[in-house]
Amino acid sequence: MSTIIAGHFQLQEEVERAKEELRNAGFGQGRISAFFVNQPGQHDMTPIGGDHAISPGASETPEGVVEGATTGGAVGVAIGALTSPLSGPVGPIVGGLVGAHVGSLFSLTKMKEAGEPEEGGKNLRVPREAGMMVAVALDGPADERRALDVLRDLGAHHIERAEGTIEQGDWRDFDPLSMPVVIA
Repeated sequence: MSTIIAGHFQLQEEVERAKEELRNAGFGQGRISAFFVNQPGQHDMTPIGGDHAISPGASETPEGVVEGATTGGAVGVAIGALTSPLSGPVGPIVGGLVGAHVGSLFSLTKMKEAGEPEEGGKNLRVPREAGMMVAVALDGPADERRALDVLRDLGAHHIERAEGTIEQGDWRDFDPLSMPVVIA
């Protein structure tokens, strides 16, 4: 493992220029990696796709929907019973079904509007910005300043430091879900 410095770029031309300038600065081609980071949630980290088996922030959804459906169903049955002289014996049944449906929809809306924090945070943290990245594995601490200068001069943003292995141009142990250590 070595220290890796990586920066984000917007255009493919910028990526190619960064790779060329890093080579000109003395970094071997096999120690430079360029790749695209997908949007959060689109990394296919689970067998059915996505990044998590259960969506973050949706932990209370089943209980909330059941609660809303139960409350709505009870209200619907009561209203249906009151209208049974007009609607007959079907009134409480239809009232209960409609009430359960409306109650479940209302509970979903209420949970969405509440926007409760996830694990102590106000909003979900996005691990890493999507887009093109260029990364370079350093041979030693002296290489860091040179790599940073090249990436900054070329307009890289969200420059980060990580530990990992780049072999033959492939950052083998890159984890798109890890929280980046942004240094510039």
